[in-house]
Amino acid sequence: MTTVLRRITIDPEQCGGRPCIRGMRIRVSDVLDLFAAGLSAQQILSEMPDLDADDLQVCLTFANG
Repeated sequence: MTTVLRRITIDPEQCGGRPCIRGMRIRVSDVLDLFAAGLSAQQILSEMPDLDADDLQVCLTFANG
């Protein structure tokens, strides 16, 4: 869970306080929506080059609570 807490940030001044990845304006929900739409991890990384594979894994871990 420590890795999740380091990579997922929540700032009330950014993205309406929604969980984001490493302080960027990329919301966890955006990544999860792409997975739900059927995109593969590689496709998501191509669409969002600022992310890495660990970011995607942390999003999935975060979603599973």
